[in-house]
Amino acid sequence: MRSISISSKKLLFVCTILLLPAIMRAQNIPPQDATLSGYTYPYPVHYIHLDLQGQSLQMAYMDVQPARPNGKVVMLLHGKNFCGAYWDSTAADLSRNGFRVIIPDQVGFGKSSKPEHLQYSFHQLAQNTRTLLDSLHITKTAVLGHSMGGMLAVRFALMYPELTEKLVLVNPIGLEDWKVKVPYQSVDQWYQSELQQNYEKIKKYQMDSYYAGQWKPAYDKWAQLLASWTRGPDYPLIAWNSALTYDMIFTQPVYYEFEHIQAPTLLIIGQRDRTALGKAKVPEEVRKTMGNYPELGKSAGRRIPNARLVPLEGVGHLPHIEAYDRFIGPLLSFLK
Repeated sequence: MRSISISSKKLLFVCTILLLPAIMRAQNIPPQDATLSGYTYPYPVHYIHLDLQGQSLQMAYMDVQPARPNGKVVMLLHGKNFCGAYWDSTAADLSRNGFRVIIPDQVGFGKSSKPEHLQYSFHQLAQNTRTLLDSLHITKTAVLGHSMGGMLAVRFALMYPELTEKLVLVNPIGLEDWKVKVPYQSVDQWYQSELQQNYEKIKKYQMDSYYAGQWKPAYDKWAQLLASWTRGPDYPLIAWNSALTYDMIFTQPVYYEFEHIQAPTLLIIGQRDRTALGKAKVPEEVRKTMGNYPELGKSAGRRIPNARLVPLEGVGHLPHIEAYDRFIGPLLSFLK
């Protein structure tokens, strides 16, 4: 069989043609500053002032008021790679059903401040969130957290059981303690890794990790939003805050405190999810034991008092994006 040689110039041409759609998408992504000042959220954005660790910071939030209030409040907490904007459809349906919906961007995320230095902790973020609710004179709320927001929601419910009427965890991370299996990675190592991000890498990670290799146009806006930071002037600051919050997630498990949760709890768990921090840094035999959401969801459901588990077959890490119709029904039923 005769081998076929391709000149480097021809190979470059072929590769460019194959990559052209992704390249064009990346070129069309407008760069954003640290607080996404050029990006429009689905609802009006408000701010509260926080004095934290010698710094004056702003915490952004949306407050969606229903046309016909039912007297109840739901607070939606975003994940690590997202901001409050991705709750757009959820907030619309909750509002139509009479709920007031509070959607914060945590400090370090979305339109909130990105400090040059901050000792991040879930306790601090929960306290910031309590300050927001106090400023709005809210004394009772259901708390819904997705991914990293699930870890924060658990911490909030443990710190403020008197405020937490109900708890909803949507594919939360933190259902296992990764540091017992994964070697520690320093903040500096996380930072160097984050500096290498771009649209193509972000999309590939989300496609492989969230959507089982199946990409839909509706998913692209969330990948583009993250990528817009990588193209902006403040990306080193964004990457630094991302590194600090990765360290927070890795070193501050809520896993050991599930039995102390007092609020009625709903677990909505996409069964295809295999998210686990640090999987790439362990041997294959260890990797297979991590991120098993079907089993992790069952275990959490047994350990959390007064918990109900809703498994969603064939769904990954983002039920409210990938399978919205199957997500919103159980949520509304539980909240009502």
